[in-house]
Amino acid sequence: MTTVTLGLASIDDGKQQLAAAFRGLPQGERIDFASVDVLWQVLAPKRWRILQAMAGDGPLAIREVARRVGRDVKAVHGDVHALLAAGVLDRTATGQVVFPYDRVHVDFSLAVRA
Repeated sequence: MTTVTLGLASIDDGKQQLAAAFRGLPQGERIDFASVDVLWQVLAPKRWRILQAMAGDGPLAIREVARRVGRDVKAVHGDVHALLAAGVLDRTATGQVVFPYDRVHVDFSLAVRA
């Protein structure tokens, strides 16, 4: 089972993760966002429903994704392209889209301001 972790990371955090990867330390499947605002923008509720509709079903045409979520193809097309740009979805050689993970783990903390 492949789990992707969605989280927050600064540029410095990203550099440290990259350096650790170059040293051979496993990083797992991870997609980081610069801020919680960007994370929620990319994973807006309608986009989250797209991921739920695609999870575990392999490559799908955007028209099929739209049918599954009960939305207009043009609107879903825009959301799918945002998820592709963020690296959450992949495109196949045949032009279909795929959610290549079995699970999503969202990992960030809300701390009290100092």
